[in-house]
Amino acid sequence: MTHPLANRPILRMNGIGNEILVLDLRGAGVAVAPAEARAIGRAKGLHFDQMMVLCDARAANADAAMQIFNIDGSLSAACGNGTRCVAYALGRSGKDTLLLETDAGPVRTARESDTVYTVDMGVPRLDWRDVPLAQEADTRDVALVPPVAGVPAHFAAASMGNPHAVFFVADAGAVDLERLGPLIECHPLFPQRANASFAQIVSRDDIRLRVWERGTGATKACGSAACAVLVCAARAGLTERRARVRLPGGDLTIFWRDDDHVLMTGPVEFEFETRLDPALFEGAPA
Repeated sequence: MTHPLANRPILRMNGIGNEILVLDLRGAGVAVAPAEARAIGRAKGLHFDQMMVLCDARAANADAAMQIFNIDGSLSAACGNGTRCVAYALGRSGKDTLLLETDAGPVRTARESDTVYTVDMGVPRLDWRDVPLAQEADTRDVALVPPVAGVPAHFAAASMGNPHAVFFVADAGAVDLERLGPLIECHPLFPQRANASFAQIVSRDDIRLRVWERGTGATKACGSAACAVLVCAARAGLTERRARVRLPGGDLTIFWRDDDHVLMTGPVEFEFETRLDPALFEGAPA
């Protein structure tokens, strides 16, 4: 029997360097398992940071439901750069705005230009139980216990649908991300692991950021981390509620509105469209 994912069309895109796949399975009655996500990521040219799988929406007014896979097959509830790529992919049919269902709640997108999109990432979750942390703490200033050599002793925490640990540093470029990222991701303070962000405050409207993503590793960009960092910086009085966040892959504009919703605006790039090789799924149950 032919595997149900064989020969399905898939888009390869990027959001300021964040490697994104968009797999539209609406109307197909097909689900993706973690092992299948990992198999797709091993295909030539299809390595991804996140794969956005579109399914049939439950709400009548929603355009699609999104399931978000990391390259290790784990799931994420939010991916801002990937959501912009989805907005581009579905916008090819002429839609300027979308309503998407995610595990973190409904997400709305709007086209700003041919390649620039805004995503309403929703309201940040700032209670320690919602991040979540393993113990009670003020998420503005959490002691890293046990400590990790090479990182600040305190960090800020927030959830944008996925957990973020934000360390403010003097020079983001000097951080040994490959060594420190895994130690923060799997630190015992984070029962669901965490994205580790190292943020340098350049000015009150300018942040330099490098991110180790949970389930993915070091990436050129992370939209949800950019949102979390702006929120944590504004709560600490380090920035205004709107700032440019500069990542290795490019810049995002983050705006934490007075109604608490966080808006992320940035570009996307379409790379190519292909079909999934049936050989990827040989031996996998249909």
